[in-house]
Amino acid sequence: MHWESFIKPRNFASALLATSILGGLPASAEESSTITLETVTVSAQKVGEQDLQKVPLSISVLDTGKLEDLHVVDFRDFARFLPSVSFTAGGQGSSGGPGQANISMRGVTDGADGNHSGPLPTVGVYLDEQPITTIGGTLDIPAYDLERVEALAGPQGTLYGASSEAGTIRLITNKPNTEKFEAGFEIEGNAVTHGGIGYGFRGFVNQPLTDHAAIRLVAWDEHNAGYIDNVHASRTYPTTGITVDNASVAQKDYNSTDKLGARLALGIDLDDSWTVDATLIGQLEKANGISGYDPGIGDLKVNHFFPEYAKDHWYQAALTVTGKIGNLDLTYSGGYMNRRGVGSADYTDYTFWYDTLAGYYVTDNAGNAVDSSQYILFKDVFTKWSNELRLSSPAEDRLRFVIGLFHERQTHNILQDYKIDALGTDYSVPGWPGTIWLTNQQRVDRDLAAFGQVTFDITPSLSLTGGVRVFESKNSLEGFFGLAETMSSHSGVANCAKPLVPSRFGGPCTNVNKHVYEWGETHKFNLQWQIDDADMVYATYSTGFRPGGINRVATLPNYHSDALENFELGWKTSWLNNTLRWNGAAYWENWNNFQFAFLGLNSLTQIANAGSARIQGVESDVTWLVSENFTLTGAGAYNYARLTKVYCGDLDPVTGALDTTCPNANYPYPPNAPKSTVLPSTPRFKGNIVGRYSFAFAGLDAHLQGAVVYQTSAYPDLRVQAPSPVTGMEVPIRQVLGKMPGYATVDFSTGVGKGNWGIDFSVQNLFDERGQVYRYAYCTTQVCGYQPYILPTKPRFFQITLSQKF
Repeated sequence: MHWESFIKPRNFASALLATSILGGLPASAEESSTITLETVTVSAQKVGEQDLQKVPLSISVLDTGKLEDLHVVDFRDFARFLPSVSFTAGGQGSSGGPGQANISMRGVTDGADGNHSGPLPTVGVYLDEQPITTIGGTLDIPAYDLERVEALAGPQGTLYGASSEAGTIRLITNKPNTEKFEAGFEIEGNAVTHGGIGYGFRGFVNQPLTDHAAIRLVAWDEHNAGYIDNVHASRTYPTTGITVDNASVAQKDYNSTDKLGARLALGIDLDDSWTVDATLIGQLEKANGISGYDPGIGDLKVNHFFPEYAKDHWYQAALTVTGKIGNLDLTYSGGYMNRRGVGSADYTDYTFWYDTLAGYYVTDNAGNAVDSSQYILFKDVFTKWSNELRLSSPAEDRLRFVIGLFHERQTHNILQDYKIDALGTDYSVPGWPGTIWLTNQQRVDRDLAAFGQVTFDITPSLSLTGGVRVFESKNSLEGFFGLAETMSSHSGVANCAKPLVPSRFGGPCTNVNKHVYEWGETHKFNLQWQIDDADMVYATYSTGFRPGGINRVATLPNYHSDALENFELGWKTSWLNNTLRWNGAAYWENWNNFQFAFLGLNSLTQIANAGSARIQGVESDVTWLVSENFTLTGAGAYNYARLTKVYCGDLDPVTGALDTTCPNANYPYPPNAPKSTVLPSTPRFKGNIVGRYSFAFAGLDAHLQGAVVYQTSAYPDLRVQAPSPVTGMEVPIRQVLGKMPGYATVDFSTGVGKGNWGIDFSVQNLFDERGQVYRYAYCTTQVCGYQPYILPTKPRFFQITLSQKF
């Protein structure tokens, strides 16, 4: 049967697509008229839930069914299936493990490792209505009992503010249901190739209390086996000849993780108009070892000499109140988050390579050379208060609006204690025996904003939206960092007033106390044309911002805010009687005065405003209900992100101005990154294809599913070359650190079920592809980059899950 006999395109565009790409289809006329794709709802515009196809934003959505089908457990799992999302993890004092991912979208990243004194993130993360964005890594929130994940690409500065410069990720939980009792559980066993055995227990209970109130309790207990081996080895320091051995900490499957957590939600309908939702969520997580490996030692192997672990304990209390004032919808959302991290990290790479390059060693009080091996003890206490109040008019009004106020205060108490066990007390930071370097500070980031967005329907099918957000930010950093005066005459204690007055945070004195204050605004203009009930195109101009901050080094000034300017054309379309959806967007983004964080002298994070960059790209996703039993989905993003000005690498110590002319470009050194250098960390292309086939088998509901995820290569560092702080010689950064090659992973799953129970078997990374998610060095790249580490994709991972719902 020819396609014209059963496909009736609604318009010329539909006819053209059907003719050009969908020739003869396997579906029958009867099937095409009875099966359709389900409606996907989002709440991204803060005006209640809307049909994704009617929202003029580029949004990727993973709903409950998709999360379950893909066996998504945490952020790193769902990031694989969000083409516009990339992340880095690792670096100084980092294990590269859970809770340490630094997210970017559409290539808007400088490749920074998320150091505590570095810039704020460019992507905001929300749990329901509350922001949970943190420096140093995204909270590792389980995907179990999530209603959906929304990834909003492009600047979201009008509605979401400061750290949504390049995009926003929203994790939407399932809410208490007053209509019926519900419960469910899943029991998982898993095994990782080259590693051990893991498990997962997850469950929820939804209990109505009255006709107007209900509670929902969710809990999880997970163990993920390690697959990185810390192999037995010794290391000899060239200058002193001292040899160290790691026999006491050598261990197979070094990087296991355990997490235990729960979420309790209370929902109350006060009347027909007012509701209250209160939530308390918390998690205890411990990650052992590190999740990266040293290719110089071997596949999935490292040689580390001190115990390594990271404990991440956090909780968040949230309150959302919604109701009506006249015909206006009022929403208040407030939250308090407390995150505490403690741990230990091996830092012998730093001492070994400094010794190798510059003859570095330390002594006891008598001047005798001793073992200079370093390790880091760290403790971070992070709090976040946020409050938002907004009003919105009825969605059916021709002229409608959203207005609101936002307040946020983040504090971060930072302790990083760099230890040498044999260090003489005369060379230790005063009051801290054995401490060669101490960072003991408090960082405070404040954000106050007013925002508004107005939409006017010019005609029933043509709408114009304008938005603005006015903000002020104030950031401060106070405390101590550095060495003892016997170790340095120009940093640390040497920069303190005498006599020493201990800082209020525990350091021997205060040698940094800086503040930066900024204010400004972001904008959005959007034109939406609803061609018909199923097809829409839009054009958007939007801007995003990120506040400036503090450089700890006294000779360096504060760094300023950066801004992202976005020009975007997008489409939302439905074809073949709503059995095929094709959405996408093409964009041109200018990233102006962008903040670049790097490790300078003494591996100390420094931040500069590094000129400008441009990102040109396109992202698209397709969902095709081929037949009643077979669904095919695909998504991809192409990003060409590059510098539009040269990055010389030279800062004026007084003004902090960046040299973008490089008058001495070839003498004594070339620029750190020439004009047109591709930005780091984000692959030029990232995409995925998922096919799922459902069928009846022996009276049971069965399925087969396959997924392929692919991405191209990327460099981990912006700089092409930079001078060594030890030797002064030029180091080819990208050559030394290496390039992350492109890779593809294949997943497969199958399962059976009946009614409310099911059993699934899956294999992730079926062919055990050793993809490189990130490459990093443990200290300044020009020093430790000669020993790079690779954060790999998870090796082949087998999983069997038994689930049931009541």
